[in-house]
Amino acid sequence: MNHSLFTPDPLDRHRFPTDPWALRETRHDAADLGRTETLFAVGNGYLGMRGNVEEGRDSHSHGTFINGFHETWPIRHAEEAYGFARVGQTIVNVPDAKILRLYVDDEPLLLTVADLHEYERTLDFRDGVLRRSLVWQTPSGKKVRVRSERMVSFAERHLAVLTYEVTMLDADAPVVVSSQLLNRQDGQDEYHVRAAAMGEGFDPRKSETLTDRVLEPRSHWAGDGRYVLSYRAKASGMTLSVAADHTIETDNAYEELSLVEEDLAKHVYRVDAKQGQTIRITKVVTYHSSRGVPSRELADRCRRTLDRVQQTGVERQLADQRAWLDDFWARSDVEVHGEPELQQAVRWNLFQLAQATARAEGNGIAAKGLTGSGYSGHYFWDTEIYVLPFLTYTSPRVARNALRFRYTMLDHARARAAELNQHGALFPWRTINGEEASAYYAAGTAQYHIDADIAHAVRQYVAATGDDDFLAREAVDILVETARMWADLGFWRGSNGDSTFHIHGVTGPDEYTTVVNDNLFTNVMARANLRGAVEAVDRLAHERPDEHAALMDRLHLSQAELDEFAHAAERMFIPFDEPLGIHPQDAQFLEKELWDLANTDPSKRPLLLYYHPLVIYRFQVLKQADVVLALFLQGDQFTAEEKLADFDYYDPLTTGDSTLSGVVQSIIASEVGYQELALKYFTQSLYVDLADLHHNTSDGVHVASAGGTWTALASGFGGMRDHEGVISIDPRLPEVWDGLTYRLTVRGTRVRVDVRHTELRLTVEDGDTVDLVVRGEHVKVTAGDPVVLTLEPAPRLIGTPTVRDIEGTRRADGTLMTATVPDHPTVLTPPPGSHD
Repeated sequence: MNHSLFTPDPLDRHRFPTDPWALRETRHDAADLGRTETLFAVGNGYLGMRGNVEEGRDSHSHGTFINGFHETWPIRHAEEAYGFARVGQTIVNVPDAKILRLYVDDEPLLLTVADLHEYERTLDFRDGVLRRSLVWQTPSGKKVRVRSERMVSFAERHLAVLTYEVTMLDADAPVVVSSQLLNRQDGQDEYHVRAAAMGEGFDPRKSETLTDRVLEPRSHWAGDGRYVLSYRAKASGMTLSVAADHTIETDNAYEELSLVEEDLAKHVYRVDAKQGQTIRITKVVTYHSSRGVPSRELADRCRRTLDRVQQTGVERQLADQRAWLDDFWARSDVEVHGEPELQQAVRWNLFQLAQATARAEGNGIAAKGLTGSGYSGHYFWDTEIYVLPFLTYTSPRVARNALRFRYTMLDHARARAAELNQHGALFPWRTINGEEASAYYAAGTAQYHIDADIAHAVRQYVAATGDDDFLAREAVDILVETARMWADLGFWRGSNGDSTFHIHGVTGPDEYTTVVNDNLFTNVMARANLRGAVEAVDRLAHERPDEHAALMDRLHLSQAELDEFAHAAERMFIPFDEPLGIHPQDAQFLEKELWDLANTDPSKRPLLLYYHPLVIYRFQVLKQADVVLALFLQGDQFTAEEKLADFDYYDPLTTGDSTLSGVVQSIIASEVGYQELALKYFTQSLYVDLADLHHNTSDGVHVASAGGTWTALASGFGGMRDHEGVISIDPRLPEVWDGLTYRLTVRGTRVRVDVRHTELRLTVEDGDTVDLVVRGEHVKVTAGDPVVLTLEPAPRLIGTPTVRDIEGTRRADGTLMTATVPDHPTVLTPPPGSHD
């Protein structure tokens, strides 16, 4: 039975046909250029190019981005206070190399007004190439076939290859192709008209707008079809060079012209095009950047990259790309059997993870990857909680790179902790260069839980990979310094015999509840952080005594301090309300009244765009799952009964205004038995960008949600958990699916997990053996000897939790909970001359 009987397919399948290995578009539509520019972006984790049309002008927001390449600016607070973030950071729109303008009979190809007889654009997940093919009838009636390809290389970090083919189908004509390197100023076009995406309406999720010139020219050079432009960012001092080579293949007569200026390099082909004779232009592009290397050195690196491609050939680059992705899919593919529409969407999301992370070496993973400037290109805790699990179990080398980047930020984190009067290290909530960039401390800086999130990802990676070298040399420093912060931030309350450890004045993942005491998520994760630091140091003491001695000396660490960590973890206060039988989100959460989401006007969502934060803070209402996330990440710390009770309470209060929420709700809904609800949340998360469900896909891909879809498949429906290095599997396959297949790499061995309704098959695809726990039973899987286990039906609950189930219940003090919606006051007609 197809799941679409329960959840309608949100895509227009006439325009976006089902294809399990590609995203295809069969009709150009100027109404949603921002969305499709994001959906058809190509990148590799270092370099990203939005899916702008080659011809340039028909765009919602132009975009070419380099991971970590940013400008800084002073944050001006309306009211100052000590310790506020001082330096803003914004990703820079670097010079655009995608442009290949076409003129036939001196008429430009502009897709928004062109008479298109054929059109198809395809992003192929198997070779990572964006292809477009169209037939254009010019104003004079001539038909022209245009084909293009665009690839950002996974194999060559700094490389992109573009091709452009033009064929006159029924007549001769003069054809001009103008290939350009164009330095726009942060989203402007060459006429300095700002794209709508950069300045339309208020939305705190969008990027800051830089109004002054950002990239200062350093040099420009041209010769033999090669162009090099170099720049320095005015405030951050970062440097950049971009270069391109051009070749043409055609039997037509042609001439070449060139122009190079500070902000524009142009290579023009003028061709006497004959009917049926194809013109093929290849443009090989390279970008190199640095935090301070002189631009002339970067220009030399660009030349070396282009020289290497000249020697090996473009076909070699395409072959290397296919080989890289063949290996990626062998490790990472997830198959949803009998669901071709879902399969396409799953692979699109997994491909986005590759594009956001693969070559991010030395940098973090931005919330939007390199597909847009949303959230200013910042790195958040999203990386460790939503993206790192996918990388840890499928691409551990990439996971290690991401965690090492956090290690390189450790000194900044130490300085930030000291600025907030804490010992140890406090990582920034949002950043590019390691400094806190959140101007709104209540929902930003106060999210101290980021320390525990990073520690969680470190421990998960080390346990899954056995990378003890990384633990001993770098990761243990992260664990200890974050544990120090918790030990110092918290405090003891109660008599000596019954003291408990509390953490006050923090914000959990839910940004609709800020600066609270004893946030459940924070306390549970801090406890794991403290325990993890003690366990890591003890392990080094027994297994690597020399490195343990170096660690104790390096961090000035004592056994007394480790004992303090252990004691704080053991006595951590975990709030629990006996009358309701749930874990309160924080110490004051249950004192508030319920927000009646069921009766809230859908047009007033997300709430943060229609209600002042103080209004939202006064209610029991969540932007995203908070306690529910703790139930997943620290699932071995809660009973099955507690998980069900907590989910029943918090699910009706969760708006889903954050794309981080749905995947977590899906996972726990699966575990406790709400099968249909789990599938609903999963499908919404899966299509959040493909169907633009949050109406901001134009700002870039929601990379954390893409990572979460893998976790929802593997850990939700696939039932995988990893607690303290023990990998367990307890599947929850939806009744309407035929089966599910996913892969896990554990300590160098890759195992394929095939889930059917009555059977679980475990097969080693690469490596030797892996030890697992399946529904409480220990299982060893060995290469060449698959294990097949019979599955009994998992628990299933009918219906969904609602706020009506909570309304009318009594708090511990005997008062009743009520559910309401804050009213918007009547808006009076403004007097003449007033501003609307």
